[in-house]
Amino acid sequence: MRFKENTMSRLLIALLLLLPAAAFARDWQVDAAKSALTFKGTYQNEGFDGRFKKFDATIAYDAADPSKSKFDVTIDLTSVDTGSGERDDTLATTDFFDTAKTPKAHFVTESFAKNGDAIEAKGNLTIRNRTKPVTLAVKFAETGNTATLDVDTTLKRADFDLGNGSDWADIGAEVPVHGHLVLTAK
Repeated sequence: MRFKENTMSRLLIALLLLLPAAAFARDWQVDAAKSALTFKGTYQNEGFDGRFKKFDATIAYDAADPSKSKFDVTIDLTSVDTGSGERDDTLATTDFFDTAKTPKAHFVTESFAKNGDAIEAKGNLTIRNRTKPVTLAVKFAETGNTATLDVDTTLKRADFDLGNGSDWADIGAEVPVHGHLVLTAK
């Protein structure tokens, strides 16, 4: 009888130890040198590419159950690079990012959902102290202790009061944004 009780106790303890691993998403470290946060814009019907050279991201992701996942990303708006110093300087002004007052943007997820094979992350993005809901299309590929995370969305610049004056009518209203993160398990 004692043997049976000991065996059952050990089995119960083993099962309890496995529960925390199943209940949480895996934490990932971003390799900043291999990762990118980019966007596409238009001015006078001419396209241009831009990127933010500095951003911090806290990523927890569970591919089996995305609802347990969380993204928390802070973007340094002063690090914008469009390949044009004049355009970058303009983006820093009060007509756009107003980096003197609001040098950072922030995105945090609220929920994740599977839609067939696709994953969507819904969250809130704050730029210039304006917070709006944003939905990201998520692609996550894990290989052992490394992974890539690709996210895409399209932002409406007017939602964040970016370039809303009549002087900026030649700027595209929508801005496609892409994030490609190279990750290592923590």
